[in-house]
Amino acid sequence: MEETTARRKPTIRDVAAAAGVSRGTVSRVINGGHWVSPDARSAVEDAIRRTGYTANHAARSLATGRAGSLAFLLTEPQHLLFQDPTFALLLRGAAEALAQRSMTLVLLVAGTPAERAGVATFVSAGHVDGVLLISSHEADPLLEQLLEAGVPTVCCGIPLGHSAHVPTVSVDEIGSAREMTRYLRSRGHRRIAMIAGPHDTPGGRYRLVGFEEEMGDDFDAALVEEGDYSQESGAVAMTALLERSADIDAVFAASDLMAAGAIAALRRAGLRVPEDIAVAGFDDSGLAATHEPPLTTMRQPWERISDEMVSLLLEVIAGAQPQPITLPTTLVVRGSA
Repeated sequence: MEETTARRKPTIRDVAAAAGVSRGTVSRVINGGHWVSPDARSAVEDAIRRTGYTANHAARSLATGRAGSLAFLLTEPQHLLFQDPTFALLLRGAAEALAQRSMTLVLLVAGTPAERAGVATFVSAGHVDGVLLISSHEADPLLEQLLEAGVPTVCCGIPLGHSAHVPTVSVDEIGSAREMTRYLRSRGHRRIAMIAGPHDTPGGRYRLVGFEEEMGDDFDAALVEEGDYSQESGAVAMTALLERSADIDAVFAASDLMAAGAIAALRRAGLRVPEDIAVAGFDDSGLAATHEPPLTTMRQPWERISDEMVSLLLEVIAGAQPQPITLPTTLVVRGSA
């Protein structure tokens, strides 16, 4: 009898007994419910570790009609998943948030029309319970397809044209850009250029809006170039700006990668950073601290963004209509500006 008991797989009943809570509370914790007190959640998570309980996903899927997984959907070319550190940070945060809930993360990349069509078919078939949409473009029909198919979706950033139809977790893009521009102006810079992100993305559009608003009468459209958030595009944009104007004294790039590209172009032109031209970025994705010189940048709360997206999506799946979440950024001053 003792041997049989020792071999028996722990159940929700065992976890509830070990935690001193009801089986319903354990079930809510396991399924990502948010109507659980912090103390009860902590007790259940500790009991799960002590008992060695693991969820039977197949049984739970049959009982609930859910897959027990969420999709991390990146609508960008595949190489950007590895080149842009911001995506890796969001992916890691989402994976950790789901692991705490005994759920699975499914990585989907849809950078081409064919990939988008395949993804739309996959998620609409119920292979995942919902979608964490990490990037969105204004003219991309994929988000509309997800909404029409009734797929629970939460967006990272405010999707252009769909802000009223889908829950979002974003940073204050306009306010953040204004803060960085204000900082550069406080350092005595007046001929400030901007390397903006793609205009069909939330970050590309709203960071430029914040920059223009803060510059006021000093805004010069000739000192704005658009990149695609990559380091190479930052270098190309900086070269174009230098050819257009010789009196630039600072540059605000809408990503750290573009800021790094701008610095490389400035060095090739024989200019020093920050002595000749100050350079600031956006993200603080890891590159900023290790770059030479270290980048002054706006830090996004990456782990919290991922965690809030997962929590929000689980609320949507449960039938709630949550409000959008806007998170603050932090100005981090380093050697580049």
